[in-house]
Amino acid sequence: MCVCIANNDEMMKIIRISIFLWCVLCAVSGKSQDFDAYFEDNTLRVDYIFAGTAEKQQLYVDELSASKGWYGRRHRLAELPLVGNGQLTMCDVQTGDTIYRHSFSTLFQEWLATDEARKLPKSFENCFQVPMPKCSVTITVTLCDNRQQPMVQLTHEVNPKDVLIHWRKSRAPYRYIHQGGDPKKCIDIAILAEGYTEQDMEQFYNDCQTAAEVLFEHKPFGEMRGRLNIVAVAAPSAESGVSVPGKGVWKQTAVGSNFDTFYSPRYLTTSRLKQMNNLLSGIPYEHVIVLANTATYGGGGIFNSYTLTAAHHPLFRPVVVHEFGHSFGGLADEYYNDTQLESLYSSDTEPWEPNITTLVDFESKWKDMLPDGVDIPTPLTAQGDEVYTRVGVYEGAGYQAKGAYRPVPECRMKINEAPAFCPVCQRALRRLIEFYTE
Repeated sequence: MCVCIANNDEMMKIIRISIFLWCVLCAVSGKSQDFDAYFEDNTLRVDYIFAGTAEKQQLYVDELSASKGWYGRRHRLAELPLVGNGQLTMCDVQTGDTIYRHSFSTLFQEWLATDEARKLPKSFENCFQVPMPKCSVTITVTLCDNRQQPMVQLTHEVNPKDVLIHWRKSRAPYRYIHQGGDPKKCIDIAILAEGYTEQDMEQFYNDCQTAAEVLFEHKPFGEMRGRLNIVAVAAPSAESGVSVPGKGVWKQTAVGSNFDTFYSPRYLTTSRLKQMNNLLSGIPYEHVIVLANTATYGGGGIFNSYTLTAAHHPLFRPVVVHEFGHSFGGLADEYYNDTQLESLYSSDTEPWEPNITTLVDFESKWKDMLPDGVDIPTPLTAQGDEVYTRVGVYEGAGYQAKGAYRPVPECRMKINEAPAFCPVCQRALRRLIEFYTE
């Protein structure tokens, strides 16, 4: 046997290489263990009351709930893919480290722009799911105005061992409509029944299948279906249909939805978010599509909250995809109104939504997708199918005819007749799916 002994220089080189490899291994291991270091495999739900008027707002903690399993992301936990109209930040009490962030929009913030909000105080429920921390944390909730400046903020401490955290489990039966993979590695979408009685449930499952099919007909969802799971949740209602206050129709339904939100006949929403989330407790979900058992035209979509749409109107197929563009993708409406009196998007602020711009920071949007030599603003000269694909900077978006711009003449986020999301919306949705799943 021959034994070779390295000289001192060689030995130091070996030691340095060994230390380097050990550090790399620790770094990789540390990144993969970030979730396990701070969180249990369970969900904490924090319910809030957002209240006030257009002039002054207040935030209150309402209730803490928990359920088995965590089905949100397990990586990039302190990052935000989109800033939304509000943010939730969770920090570890002992270290002060930011360990989880979440962004959202709310019906409350939409209401603040109405005439009613200038003279009448009201309150709205809001529910946020976060991974269950192992140790005490602080949670800060911030609501922002249309300049993305904080309007109101609440910070409170949560002890995960608090005996008053209500452990919940849904009693609603559910089944998979599509299963692309492990629920803990995919984006989990729950489709919830609204206004379907026990006798209507076969119709509900058929409607779920239609919703899944039309979603997969749109890029990028179809080509990335392996990263998506869709589960149908058959929560029964006492009565068929949903409430239409403008016609004097009020129904007892699973999530208490109604048309005529903010006195807009086709705006279908629910303010009963605790009721909705209670029905989903313990079911694998991150995003919610609520199907309403009605032929009345309408719907609504709120970023990282829910999509709600009429399942039996002839335009159900394009509308459910459009509204999911709002609730999942944070996409803005690209249509506009020539009579809009008040701009919702400030001329000195770039909107956070990826598919509209005020040109304040166009570099952050789709400038890299513009053809060479395109005019800004871009004239409406596209013909035929090019109205859906010719990327430019077309004035009129976000409900206002002036000062806001959209990527193409016509898109799923503008008109129901568009066959697809435009290239800019497709890229934004693809990036979001990649953020959650890679």
